[in-house]
Amino acid sequence: MDIAQHIEINPKIMMGKPVIKGTRITVESLLEKLSAGETEENILQAHPHLTTENIKAALSFAAQALKGENIYPVVL
Repeated sequence: MDIAQHIEINPKIMMGKPVIKGTRITVESLLEKLSAGETEENILQAHPHLTTENIKAALSFAAQALKGENIYPVVL
């Protein structure tokens, strides 16, 4: 999947957060909805201009972002 077809980062849109192209819907907000238990179907119904591919691209973008050389602290 070519993530760049679905995700854009523009400092003039949502303060530069990654968004679904042509919208102000952030990757972050989609991930929050999914992690809260919302289904893809519910998200698509609430935002009919989104596609399944947009949601998959957001997930793929997040996965790639976590592949970096970051060190994550363990919270006990």
